[in-house]
Amino acid sequence: QAFFCLLFCIPWGSSCPPSCQCTEQAGAKTVLCSSQHLEEIPKDIPRDVVFLKLDANSITRIPSNAFRHLSHLEEIDLSRNAIEKIDRAAFKGLAAGLRSLDLSSNRIRSIPKEALLALNAKLRLANNPWHCECALQEMLREARPDLDSVQDITCHTAPREEYVGKPLLQVLDAGANFCSVHQRSMDVAVFVTMFGWFAMLVVYVVCYVRHNREDSCRHRDYRRALPSAQARAE
Repeated sequence: QAFFCLLFCIPWGSSCPPSCQCTEQAGAKTVLCSSQHLEEIPKDIPRDVVFLKLDANSITRIPSNAFRHLSHLEEIDLSRNAIEKIDRAAFKGLAAGLRSLDLSSNRIRSIPKEALLALNAKLRLANNPWHCECALQEMLREARPDLDSVQDITCHTAPREEYVGKPLLQVLDAGANFCSVHQRSMDVAVFVTMFGWFAMLVVYVVCYVRHNREDSCRHRDYRRALPSAQARAE
């Protein structure tokens, strides 16, 4: 009975992930998992955590709903990992309270705009190999991060060589619009597709007309041959 009492009476939020340290000060719980060689986000983070430090690990991906049940979170430090992929619903459930999200010094090339739409947190995005394209431009426009966050983004790769190595803000201020290039490419693709369908329609019509004409000629020759055949029969 004592065992079952301990099992069910201790709140789940009081546990601490292995290799991490959990501290509490002024009612705010902090979970420290820095430099623990973690390859993924721990599953058993206390629900009442306020400050979560996962920096200097080997995390490569932030999956959907990774922090969904951590409604008290105000700061997340994911810097100095090996993050390459961030799922669309990675930060679902963190809309209101989150004040700081540090994603600096990772391997992030792009982030789905849906991942950051509801966040009002201050983003730290420096030292990532960003690919400056329409997806990144749309993400920044939709997520509306603060100016400091955008200033930290440098184009590691880009559609045009002249943009590589330059801050994204400088490129955009110079008049670049990656989405207009994307739109032109889409327009060209649509035009080529429509032209292909039109060409197939023309070929079909030509073949159809030619086939009908040949059938008409055969039918006309057949009718011309009928009287002579009847005459020979008489």
